[in-house]
Amino acid sequence: MQMAKPTRRSLEIQKALRHLRRSDPQMKKLIEMAGPFALKVNKARSIFEALMSAIVYQQLHANAARTIYARVRALFPEADFPNAELILETPDQTFRNAGLSAAKTAAVKDLARHHRDGLIPETKRLHRMTNLEIVDTLTKVRGVGPWTVEMLLIFRLGRLDIMPCTDFGVRTGFALTFRKRQLPSPEALLRYSQKWQPYQSVAAWYFWRAVDMKRLRSKS
Repeated sequence: MQMAKPTRRSLEIQKALRHLRRSDPQMKKLIEMAGPFALKVNKARSIFEALMSAIVYQQLHANAARTIYARVRALFPEADFPNAELILETPDQTFRNAGLSAAKTAAVKDLARHHRDGLIPETKRLHRMTNLEIVDTLTKVRGVGPWTVEMLLIFRLGRLDIMPCTDFGVRTGFALTFRKRQLPSPEALLRYSQKWQPYQSVAAWYFWRAVDMKRLRSKS
C-alpha cells in the first residue's frame, strides 16, 4: 500500500521538533515523555465565533465556562451561531441571566459591533497579516487582550511561532521542565524563548503537556 505523502505542515512540525530537541536536553526529554505534537487547529469556527468563545471563557474554570457558553448559545436556538445583529438586539440582562458578567456582556456586544462594521478581518485576510498586525487589530475590541489573540493565532490560525508568555500554564510547564522553583516572569520567558524561534508555539504546547502529565501523576 502506498503511504500518504507528508503534508507541508507535518514536515514543518518534524523540523520544529528537531530544532527544539537540539535547543535543550530538557526540551528533548519533555518531547520524548509527552509524545507526538498533537495540537488541533480548529478551522470550523469563524473568527467571530472563536473570539466570542474566548471572551466567555476568560478567567473561568473550563467546566463553568462551558456551561455559561452553552447557555449563551441556547439564547439563539434558531441560529447555528448568532450573528452580530442578533447579539446587539439582545438585552444585556438576558446575557447576565445566562451567566455572563457585566464586563463580558459589554465585551460581547463590542465584538458584535466590530464584526457588524467589518472591522474583524475574515480568515483569508488574517492569513495574509503578520502576528503583530493581528494583535493590533483584534485588541481594539473590548475584552480582547494579547493573550486572547495569541490563543487565536495558535489554535485557529495554526501559527507556529507564538509564545504566550503571560499564560499561567505555559509558565508552569516551563518551570517544571527546567526544574525552577519559581515561575518565570513573562519577560524572562519571552527572552528565553527566542532560542525556539520560529517554533515557539510548539514549545508552548509541550509546556501545557508538562502540566497535564504532572496532574495525571498526582492523581495516580
